[in-house]
Amino acid sequence: MKSRSEKYRQVDRKFLWHPYSSHSTIRNNDFPVIVRGKGPFLYDAEGKKYFDAISSWWCCSLGHSHPRIVAAIKKQAGKLQHSILGNMSHPGAIELAEKLADLFQPKSILTRGRAGQPVPPLFSLSDGPTGLSVPTMEKETRRVFFASDGSSALEAALKIAAQYFHNIGRPERNRFVSLSNAYHGDTLGSVSAGFLPQFHRQFKPLTFPVFRAKAPFCAECGHGGTSCHARGASPDKGLSRPTCGASQVKALHDNPDPCNCECFKSMKKIIEKHSEEIAGVIVEPLCQCAAGMRMYPPAYLEKLAQLCRAHKILLIADEIAVGFGRTGKMFAFEHAGIDPDIVCLGKSLSGGYLPISATVVKENIYSTFSDRPKDNTFYHGHTFAGNPIACAAALEVLKIYKEKNIVPGAARKGRIMAGRISRLNSIEGVRNARCLGMIAAFELEGKGGAARAQSIKKYLWDRGVLVRPLGNDIYLMPPLNTPDELITDAINLLAEALDNVL
Repeated sequence: MKSRSEKYRQVDRKFLWHPYSSHSTIRNNDFPVIVRGKGPFLYDAEGKKYFDAISSWWCCSLGHSHPRIVAAIKKQAGKLQHSILGNMSHPGAIELAEKLADLFQPKSILTRGRAGQPVPPLFSLSDGPTGLSVPTMEKETRRVFFASDGSSALEAALKIAAQYFHNIGRPERNRFVSLSNAYHGDTLGSVSAGFLPQFHRQFKPLTFPVFRAKAPFCAECGHGGTSCHARGASPDKGLSRPTCGASQVKALHDNPDPCNCECFKSMKKIIEKHSEEIAGVIVEPLCQCAAGMRMYPPAYLEKLAQLCRAHKILLIADEIAVGFGRTGKMFAFEHAGIDPDIVCLGKSLSGGYLPISATVVKENIYSTFSDRPKDNTFYHGHTFAGNPIACAAALEVLKIYKEKNIVPGAARKGRIMAGRISRLNSIEGVRNARCLGMIAAFELEGKGGAARAQSIKKYLWDRGVLVRPLGNDIYLMPPLNTPDELITDAINLLAEALDNVL
C-alpha cells in the first residue's frame, strides 16, 4: 500500500516543475512532501517532524503558522483581497510604506559618519536640471515601491537608478558595478547584476554588461590575513574562528579601521576609472548568500559608501536575504554605519508567509521622477504590488519584531551559533567555519565535497533536520525565534553527521 507521500509524489512527477531541482533528483528520490508547519518545524504527509534550519529559503524568520500573522491574514482576507496602486491606494500599503520608511530614519549611525557628522546629500540642487527640486534635508525621508519578490525589487532598483541619471540630465551614467559571485535574483536585470555561471550561463546572451569587482571573502583572505575576521588565521587556511560575532562588530565600531581591506582595491579601481558612466553599485551587504555564505567585513561597506558618495554614484543594498534581523541588526548595512541610496527588501518582510517585496528609495531620487516640466514618471509596476493581504502580514510581522525584541534576540542567538559552529573547525575535512548573526556556515574540503555535503543533508534529514547545501558549503539559517536548545542540538547533530560521513 502506497504511503500518502508516495501518492503525492506520483502525481508531482507527472505535472510539477520544481525550481532549482534536477530531473534525476525528483525522479529517483523519495523527496519529502510537506503538509503543514508549526513554529520552527515542518511536518510531512506521514506526520514526521523536521526542524526547518534554513527558514524555508531564508524567509520564514518567525517560523511557521505564527498565530498573530495567520490571524492578520485571515482578518484582511475578509475585508479587501486586492486593489491596484496605480492612481489608487489602500490603508495597508499606506501604513506599511510609512512603517518601512520609519526604519530608515536616523536613530544612531544610519545616516551619520563615524565621527557622528551628518552624511551630506548625494547631489545638491545645482546638480539637477532646471525645474527639478532635489531636497538636501539631513533627515531625508524614503519612498517605498512595492513588488512581489526580491528579484522584482532588484529589477526596480536598477531601473530607478538608471532613470534617475536620465532625469537629471546624465543619461550616459547607465552602467552598474557588482561583485563577483553575486546573486540578485533570476529576472534578466537581476541576472545581469548577479551573474552566477552555474545558474545563468545559458542566459548570458540576454544580459547587459556589468562591471564586476572581485568579491571580498574574509574566510579566505588572500592579503596576509589582515582582515578583522581573519586575524590570527594562516593566510592559506582562512579563518581559524567564526566571523563577525557581536564582539567583532563591537570591536569594529570601537576601532573603525581594524581591517586594511586590501580586497577593496578591485572595486576602487573600477569606480575611479569608470565613474562617469556608472549609475550604481549593487551589493549584498556583509554576506553573499547564494554564493556559499561568503562573509566580509563592515569596513568594506564603509569604504564603498565613501567612494560612491565621492563620485556621486548610487549605492544599492540588496538586503533581501540578510535584512530584518538576520545579522543581529535590523539591516546588515547598519553594521557599517552607512546610508544606502536604495535598499531592496523581501523574504522576511512578510515573515515568508506571502509574496511581497519593497524597493526603498531616498526622497531626493524620487523627486526627480516628477511629470513637470517634462514627464519623468516611472512607468513600471506589478499586478500584486502592495497586495492588501500581503501588507497585512508584513505589518503584523513588524509589530512582532518590535514587541518581542526579535532583533536583539537574534544577535544573542547568533553568539550562541558562533560559539558552537567554531568547534567544527577541529574536525578533519572541515574548513572556514564562520558565523554572521544567525547565519552559520562551513566548507567541506577537497574533491567530492559537494557529494559529501549531500550525504550530510540526508543524514540530517533522516534525523529530522532540513538543510540545503550550496555546493561544498553547509549552512544553518534558522528562524530568528528558534529556541536556544534547538540551535544547539542542530549544531551538535551536524558534528555527529560530520563524524559519520567524513
